[in-house]
Amino acid sequence: MLSLPLPLFTYIYTHIYICVNKISLNLNLAFSVLLKMTGVQQEGDDQSVSIHLLKQKMADFPKERNWDQFHSPRNLLLAMVGEVGELSEIFQWKGEVPKGLPDWKEDEKVHLGEELSDVLLYLVRLSDICGIDLGKAALRKVELNAIKYRASKNYGTNDDSTAEMCG
Repeated sequence: MLSLPLPLFTYIYTHIYICVNKISLNLNLAFSVLLKMTGVQQEGDDQSVSIHLLKQKMADFPKERNWDQFHSPRNLLLAMVGEVGELSEIFQWKGEVPKGLPDWKEDEKVHLGEELSDVLLYLVRLSDICGIDLGKAALRKVELNAIKYRASKNYGTNDDSTAEMCG
């Protein structure tokens, strides 16, 4: 296996990433046209997506490609962490970003949606492989947080450095 010093790896990775993103923007348009031609639902189609549907699609996708052998919990977790890194890169130099991303270009929002989706899809697949009902686990966690962080307690303001963090 080739081993590169981290700065060299980062430099190469960054340049490849920039080139791929430029290609990706053009491919997004082509992909959008292809999706419309095939009747695949797109953003804004008013169709609710369930965790169950995502779980099924994420089970079928690797099975059709004979990739199940690679989908161990560890491998899926590491792949998801990689995607979280890509998601982080989007925000890396933007400073604080207001809700709704009003100053972002449409292609930046599309890219953000793709990276968020990558993280979600790996999370859904990981939970499935581990036998965890992600929907039930998430609802349970919300209930536990409601007990731990009661609504009647004041958690301070954004400017209050002593405010108790929640989550």
